[in-house]
Amino acid sequence: MLYRRIRDLREDHDLTQTQMGKILSCSQRVYSNYERGELDIPTEILCKLARYYGVTTDYLLNLSDVMWPYGEEKDP
Repeated sequence: MLYRRIRDLREDHDLTQTQMGKILSCSQRVYSNYERGELDIPTEILCKLARYYGVTTDYLLNLSDVMWPYGEEKDP
C-alpha cells in the first residue's frame, strides 16, 4: 500500500513528518494525511517523493516491488 511505503521510506531515512512537509512544501498535517491515506497524494507530490528517495513511482504506488529505476542498481 502506498501509504505504508511512504511512511517506511521516511522512517528508514530518519525523517519526521515535519521535515517531509518542508521537503514537499506542505504542512506536517497534510503530509500526515498522505501517510494515513486520508488525503490522495497529488501527482506532483508523488513525483517529488520518488525523486527524493530515488525510487520509482511504480514502487510507491505498490505496482512493483522494484525500488530503483530500471537499469540502476543500488546497495540496500
